[in-house]
Amino acid sequence: MKNNTKKNNPGVFGLYFQSMGAYISKNYLYLILFFVGLLMVSALNFVKISTVQTIADFSLSDYEINQISDRTIIAKKDLPPDELDPVSIEKGEKIIKKGFPITEEGYAKLKKMSASPLYIDYRAFANAELFLLLLAIMWYLLYCFVPFNRKIYVREPLLQMIFFVLLYVVVSFCGKMSIFSDSYSICIIIPASLFVMLVTILYGNVAAVLLSFVLSLGVLISSDCQVQTFVYTLATSLTSAAIVRKIDRRLDLVFASITLAIFNCVFMVIIHVIFNETFTELPELLGGVAANGFLSGILTLGLLTPLEIMLNTASVFRLMELSDLNHPLMRKMLVQASGTYQHSLMVAQLSENACREIKANALLARVGAYYHDIGKIEQSEYFVENQKGENKHDDLNPSLSRSIIKSHVRKGVEKAHQLHLPQAVIDIIAEHHGNSLIAYFYNEAKELDDTLSPEEFSYSGNPPTTRESAVVMLADTVEAACRTLKSPSVPRLEAFVTQLINGKIEHKQLDNCPLTFRDVKRIKEAFVQILAGYYHSRIEYPDQNEEGKDKTEKNETAEKPLSAAEKAANARAAALAKKEKEGAKAAKEEAPKTEKTEKAEK
Repeated sequence: MKNNTKKNNPGVFGLYFQSMGAYISKNYLYLILFFVGLLMVSALNFVKISTVQTIADFSLSDYEINQISDRTIIAKKDLPPDELDPVSIEKGEKIIKKGFPITEEGYAKLKKMSASPLYIDYRAFANAELFLLLLAIMWYLLYCFVPFNRKIYVREPLLQMIFFVLLYVVVSFCGKMSIFSDSYSICIIIPASLFVMLVTILYGNVAAVLLSFVLSLGVLISSDCQVQTFVYTLATSLTSAAIVRKIDRRLDLVFASITLAIFNCVFMVIIHVIFNETFTELPELLGGVAANGFLSGILTLGLLTPLEIMLNTASVFRLMELSDLNHPLMRKMLVQASGTYQHSLMVAQLSENACREIKANALLARVGAYYHDIGKIEQSEYFVENQKGENKHDDLNPSLSRSIIKSHVRKGVEKAHQLHLPQAVIDIIAEHHGNSLIAYFYNEAKELDDTLSPEEFSYSGNPPTTRESAVVMLADTVEAACRTLKSPSVPRLEAFVTQLINGKIEHKQLDNCPLTFRDVKRIKEAFVQILAGYYHSRIEYPDQNEEGKDKTEKNETAEKPLSAAEKAANARAAALAKKEKEGAKAAKEEAPKTEKTEKAEK
């Protein structure tokens, strides 16, 4: 017995390797991207080190003819003369000696050594590699632990890696040109602002701030640790993210370009003052960095649409376009499924208001709510909100009804892919029912066959994984169920909404999303606020007879079959209303008694 227990127990190392294997299988794409990016930058770093004019860990520009040498340099290999450079070097030869002036011949040999591919400063290469490795690890860990509050698809770190490689190439190799050789002129061609603006619009502020620091550190190592260049890149990158984070029209990018050009000039002047530089070349530098800022905004405007399509992102511009109710699909829904259209508008209003309260992406929730039921358009007559008297399901087997109801999620996802909707919106469509039970038809089928399992009558989707998706699910449930509530006062709405949301929590529909209990409380309050305004009481006209009123109430009650949770919530709300009514009646009966008692005492 003891031996069997030891064999079955994997031990500490076994558990460690199991968890490591599970992590790798889950994140293998990101790990592959991490290593590929590191290899690409390492290759660029090797090319840069092997082509730069260095002698050991010193630059050729540190040496001049007749300068007193501060070190002795000995040739490690033979370099024969050639047509371009007739100077010859023998292995072990002292090229320059410490404490002696550098001769013309010695300088020529230094130049030949620095230009030769045989002389590579492996120490400088190793130092740069260690820096890049630390930067890559830091970048990966930040992506793992920074709370983005949304799904991270592999396309996002891939785009940022491409941006980093491009920036490294520009700074490393353009910096060798004489016109961009100093730490200030290189700032004119650094494309950090362009990359940060694109990431801010496509993926949000958190990703943009993270990229700003990573790009700035990349500039630091690729510019041979020039602090001025690093500070300028970091300042302009963070400013770019701040400028475009609130814009919601493409035309605003033109004004953002002008603003960024002005800030670039201001930062260049401040850095000159801090590092006590002369102002002789400042006018030319100001013109260059201003042009950089302006072109960054214009190029962002031009590159944004292709990147939105290629990466399928939910940028603010794209969401604004999809939120237009004149979109062909929304107009089609209005004509073919008018009830679903009105339901979607109400769900969008509830979702947007709730997301504002919990600081989630309200625009994404609104667009997701508009399109969450697009799968109902083709068979709209089978859904209760579109039915006018006759219920199609009365003549169908519960299993067939279940298939029709379930299929609207799958059809909605297929239609969303055909329309190339953003992936975040597609996720909301796929998750807005989770894997919850289709209770009404399950209860009907259970009466015919007791062996049925709830899984057979459950949606085949996954529970929501984002806050916006969870809010749309709750709004969809609450809006549909509140239509069946009679005399919806604020206390009854609160009790009913609480019951519905607690039902979703009990059935584990909110386990995969990052909502907190505080968020749920605020969502509930936001729902009640909107619903109370929507279902407010109206003046009863004199010619409104009770018979018509009763018929209307019966039709509203019969509009949608109630689940067990909704029936319980209705009963609870009715009991609360009855208690309020009895309390009011008791108060009225008590009032005359009190007046009589006061008179008797007098």
